[in-house]
Amino acid sequence: MSTSLSICCLGAGYVGGPTMAMIAAKCPDIRVTVTDPNEKRIAAWNSDALPVYEPGLQQVVESARNRNLFFSTDVRKAIREADIIFVSVGTPTKTYGVGAGRAADLKYIESAARMIAEESVGPKIIVEKSTIPVKTAEAMLTILRSNSKSGTFQVLSNPEFLAEGTAIEDLENPDRVLIGGEQTPEGLAAIEKVAAIYARWIPREKILATNLWSSELSKLVANAFLAQRISSINSISALCEATGADVDEVARAIGKDSRIGPKFLKASVGYGGSCFQKDILNLTYLCQHFGLPEVAAYWESVVKMNDWQKSRFSGRIVSDLFNTVNGKHIGILGFAFKKDTNDTRETAAISVCRDLLAEGAKVVVYDPQVSEEQIRADVLGTGTNPNPNLIVVKTALEACDGAHAVAVLTEWDEFKDLDFQKIHHGMLKPAFLFDGRNILPHAKLKEIGFRVFAIGKPA
Repeated sequence: MSTSLSICCLGAGYVGGPTMAMIAAKCPDIRVTVTDPNEKRIAAWNSDALPVYEPGLQQVVESARNRNLFFSTDVRKAIREADIIFVSVGTPTKTYGVGAGRAADLKYIESAARMIAEESVGPKIIVEKSTIPVKTAEAMLTILRSNSKSGTFQVLSNPEFLAEGTAIEDLENPDRVLIGGEQTPEGLAAIEKVAAIYARWIPREKILATNLWSSELSKLVANAFLAQRISSINSISALCEATGADVDEVARAIGKDSRIGPKFLKASVGYGGSCFQKDILNLTYLCQHFGLPEVAAYWESVVKMNDWQKSRFSGRIVSDLFNTVNGKHIGILGFAFKKDTNDTRETAAISVCRDLLAEGAKVVVYDPQVSEEQIRADVLGTGTNPNPNLIVVKTALEACDGAHAVAVLTEWDEFKDLDFQKIHHGMLKPAFLFDGRNILPHAKLKEIGFRVFAIGKPA
């Protein structure tokens, strides 16, 4: 097949893999190569067991794989052959040095830029797909132009706005595609070249062009605003429990206000995922850096509220179980940070499980998509002292059998249809159920005999 354009992507994770698969599926004349030095990950992308779980992703990948979609560990070869290079590498929060705990660690971005500079000949368009702080493009351009002997570069910002669990739907029909670039003839031409790719299936009016800095900042601000809404309704959930109000009724009432709207007003045990906390901490660091401590403190409070909600939930389990869970079996239903994904980054389940283990509980976890290896690594770390009180099982019923209490931490649909009569029969009495996602039929559970605690609901 002759191809009109060659694209490569550095990074085969939750963003790079699905995004490139969609471009390849929609643009069969464009050659798309997804690269990663991790051989195990690339092997998984080339198999029937993809490393990323998203509804519909398998079908999209299979429609283009080995036609015009390729997964490879030969990163340098893909860079040499590409006209457009998407950079979708990790940007974790720094754990060391200046800005530790808040600033983004850009070592992988810099490493990618240096490799691109070494391998590039002729014009290349570099597209930032990773979530990065404002002015990262400026640093990338400096590295590229200072280290390349024969390459010429335009750096664009094209942040992703995917929601895990609906990533394929979001890629197919996004609210918007944002592309930022230098406001020069060369920069505007590069923006148009990338916009034309998305325009193959996305209406032009949804493709927004901005300057580089607006695009980079928009991603951080979008995630901060969404997380702010969740933390806001979670703060009200505590007040609802104290007053006898129902948080779902309050959310429905305020959500009818067209100025507020209903989205992201679902109270829960806390938000997770790869972006919200990392991006807000990054935003607070930027505010501090630019001499805006009051703004930084405002956004930092959003993270503090989320952390408090998680510890409040695990604290409620301990207090309801007569102020001790030592030696008690607590069944955990769900470990991923939300349904329809196997992503566990910043999931509330990590904090809750750690809190319960610290109290001496026997924590028995089930999740339909997250592996035992991942659960153990997230909760216990990579040390050599495994905790025998953390047990991972293959079914929800196993997690609940013989439990003193059951806690729902992920809103998987299968949990709504469990045989709770059977679960209640197999639990120690009184049988406690803590619904951290408010997805279960609470009245029915109480009729069965459960003592139910639900976020933001009257006792």
